[in-house]
Amino acid sequence: MSPSNWPVPFILDPQHLAVDAVVSFAVSVLLTVTINAEAQAFAATFLGDSRSSAKDRFNFNAFLHLSILGSLCYLVAGFGWPRLIEIDPGKFKHPRTYTVLTRCAGPMANLVLAGIAGSIVMFMNILKSDPRVFLMVIGVNVTTAIYNLIILPPLAAGILVSELLPPRFATLKYWFLQVGPFLILALAFLERLSPQGIVSPYLNPIIAAVFNYTRG
Repeated sequence: MSPSNWPVPFILDPQHLAVDAVVSFAVSVLLTVTINAEAQAFAATFLGDSRSSAKDRFNFNAFLHLSILGSLCYLVAGFGWPRLIEIDPGKFKHPRTYTVLTRCAGPMANLVLAGIAGSIVMFMNILKSDPRVFLMVIGVNVTTAIYNLIILPPLAAGILVSELLPPRFATLKYWFLQVGPFLILALAFLERLSPQGIVSPYLNPIIAAVFNYTRG
């Protein structure tokens, strides 16, 4: 399968696996997860939740940022999330607002990384070099960023919804945060099984548009 034929979003197909595509996808997922998690860590620190020892945050080791459910979601649906970065909203001047900003920093960083990869792709095209890995980096990062619009935590839109709940719904918020990852994974499997898709008909055109714009 040539890189020009890689679908965006890219979803692994066990019946048609190509080594170059699998390797490029794996590398792209590791980069995507790392930049997403580290951006959240930086935002939390910048907004007031600093830690004397932050090795659990700033380590730039992709494997330490992998979430079991998030990684499984990448394999099933082409998007996912990193291991949740621990934050202490009590250290924020505006706890609810800054919590949302911290979680949104992840997908925003994915779009920035996609833009950087797009610049590299344009440069490599000028040099007549094969940009396949960087095309995959763009695709996975854009897919991850756009799918954060799903209103389930730990995706950014889900965090926004949970923070909008009034304090009297604290129990519901806790349940929402705990169950969210499992609901996303269930949605990913349903997407894979459904011929028409559930959210993909709405989000995938946005992903394709952003991908095409980013790659130049």
